Amino acid sequence: MGRSRYKITNPRLPHFISCTVLHWIPVFTRPSTINILLNSLDYLMADGLRVYAFVILENHLHMVVQSNQLDRDIARFKSFTAKQLIRYLDENNVKPILEQLAFYKKAHKHDRSYQFWQEGCHPEWIQNQLMMQQKVEYIHQNPVKRGYVDDAVHWRYSSARNYAGQTGLLDVCTLW
Repeated sequence: MGRSRYKITNPRLPHFISCTVLHWIPVFTRPSTINILLNSLDYLMADGLRVYAFVILENHLHMVVQSNQLDRDIARFKSFTAKQLIRYLDENNVKPILEQLAFYKKAHKHDRSYQFWQEGCHPEWIQNQLMMQQKVEYIHQNPVKRGYVDDAVHWRYSSARNYAGQTGLLDVCTLW
């Protein structure tokens, strides 16, 4: 899980995590790049990952997730999406972003030309119902606090719609 001082306390318990694009580069500004994330999460959900809440913004995402091997599933998510997103950027000739991903790549990453994600995911173990409620609320209010929308359900790339009884982009688990 990288060199982060944060650790997944128990890989079988729900955790709040954040995944950030290297140097906060805005990559998730097109439905195509966001769909890579959503498709990967959908695949992992079919393989046992439970997603309670999520939000995708232009350069990071937050989630509350749980699985039998959360550390492994987050590593799979970041590895797969990094490869797919770099391929997408290359195929669509998005050179400025690729150049930044190469420039800001950590020196010890000798095995690749680019680094997509910042190391780690800053996991926080969800210890009780109150903490779960606070994290879900934080996730859904993120685009509102940034001024992107006035109401959380208007942000397409989040689970706020699921919690409002509407159909969201992922079938998240709203019962906890």
